[in-house]
Amino acid sequence: MSGPMPTLKDYFPPLEPYLNVLHVDDDILVVDKQSGLLSVPGKDPSLWDCVEHRARQTWPTAGMCHRLDKDTSGVLVLALNKRAHGRIGSQFEHRKTTKSYVARVAGIIEQDTGLVDLPLATDWENKPRQRVDHDNGRPSQTEWTVLEREDNVTRVRLHPLTGRTHQLRVHMKAIGHVILGDAFYADAEIFAAADRLQLHAAELGLTHPTTGEFMTFVAPTPF
Repeated sequence: MSGPMPTLKDYFPPLEPYLNVLHVDDDILVVDKQSGLLSVPGKDPSLWDCVEHRARQTWPTAGMCHRLDKDTSGVLVLALNKRAHGRIGSQFEHRKTTKSYVARVAGIIEQDTGLVDLPLATDWENKPRQRVDHDNGRPSQTEWTVLEREDNVTRVRLHPLTGRTHQLRVHMKAIGHVILGDAFYADAEIFAAADRLQLHAAELGLTHPTTGEFMTFVAPTPF
């Protein structure tokens, strides 16, 4: 049983820092998104405040190349021109980027490493939740490595090999270790065990659209 369905009607995104810039040049802007801030505007007009809006106040041509869930923090890259957007977008599409997340999950994971290979699809009766669907789901794989075992909590590093919506959250739930503070997939106790979703995009690697250099951007884990 999951907790109550969260709503964005009380959307009060964090203001400090307003935009945490990790890197900027003529082609790309890389930021460390805080938990609680949308990547792009929501469908409701009240959900206008987001990383893209804030970036465009300084860099008017900034456009999001990928997204993080509102409650996930960490590295996000925006393109500052169409050429860069096309080249970086292609890297995401063809899995040429590298991604590494850190999460704290409920329970102790006994093994040190593993792979979750479970197809995912939208849970249409409970949108925007996703679910494991062996009949209609899209192939989805996540590698995980234990970083630390705490008191009935495990800190893990997650490497998504595919980029499905809520992939890490659903995959960890599927193996019995829901991410702490997860408003969509945790029960009331696990949701209340943290003051935010304990999922952070810690590293992102990509090839620079102009120089051709492979660059890795790191955002310190805030929990």
